[in-house]
Amino acid sequence: MGRDWCSLRRVRIAHLTRVIALAAGTASVAGAQAQYPSRPVRIIVPTSVGSAADTLARTLAPPLAERLGQPVVVDNRAGAAAVIGAEAVARAAPDGHTLLIGLPALAINPSIYRKLPYDVLRDFAPITRATSQPNLLVVHPSLPAKSVKELIALAKARPGELVFASSGIGAGSHLTMELFLLMTGTRMLHVPYKGPAPGVIDLISGRVSVMSPSTVATLPHVRSGRLRALGVTTLRRAVGLPDVPTVAEAGVPGYESVSWFGLVAPAGTPKDVISRLHQEAVAILRAPEVGERLARDGTEVVAGAPDEFDAYIRAEIVKWAKVVKAAGIKVE
Repeated sequence: MGRDWCSLRRVRIAHLTRVIALAAGTASVAGAQAQYPSRPVRIIVPTSVGSAADTLARTLAPPLAERLGQPVVVDNRAGAAAVIGAEAVARAAPDGHTLLIGLPALAINPSIYRKLPYDVLRDFAPITRATSQPNLLVVHPSLPAKSVKELIALAKARPGELVFASSGIGAGSHLTMELFLLMTGTRMLHVPYKGPAPGVIDLISGRVSVMSPSTVATLPHVRSGRLRALGVTTLRRAVGLPDVPTVAEAGVPGYESVSWFGLVAPAGTPKDVISRLHQEAVAILRAPEVGERLARDGTEVVAGAPDEFDAYIRAEIVKWAKVVKAAGIKVE
């Protein structure tokens, strides 16, 4: 009887110890998450300084730092069509201290590259699709085309002679033009650059004739007269560009290509951290002064929910896979 009682007592003590340990562990995790962020937050931009993605990151960083109570550092990791920056975030600790500015390359690259060092749908947790903006179909003023229809006619009269620039093979500006060529039955020579800025510089100088980069990259040059805008690539006219028609209404019905940007975290980031980041980012984006500042570049605030952003990325992957296949684009 004494031995049975002692054994029972030992079992009860062991069980109580496990319960206390479990409770302590749960409290520790909850406490750690409640303390988020516990150190500076890094926003990795997979493109160069001055790009549309970089502009968004630097718009978000100061007010986000104030709201989170920790410094928010913008870290540009340009190269390899955004693969370098995306890989850095995919491999980062899933604790909310390393974020990525997501952009169209996330949805395009799975169809372009045979092997990627990450899986877009498995290795990232969407936070919010922050903004949306059209690309601008622009030409050098010397080109004898003052409308989308005139550009199509010129390209058909001189197949393969017109030269269009992009910010790299498989970049959003490249696929935007490939979609245009497919839908209009035209051919142009493609010259890829390392980022949007060099391509825009050569377009201004007349070394290339056509380009379709983001409004951030081209709008100042359109306003100064150094470039001619023929159309915006979204289905609606752009904020701040009411006089520029959409490509769809100007001669290519159904044409649409959207430059979207958002916040993404590594997969496995706690849901409450994702929720906190979503809440803070949306509050910043919906502030009138932020919306007005972005609108000057033709950018529209979206500020969507995480599940909406996830569904949007999935749809974009399907859309651009069809374009990549039809255009025969591959990067080894």
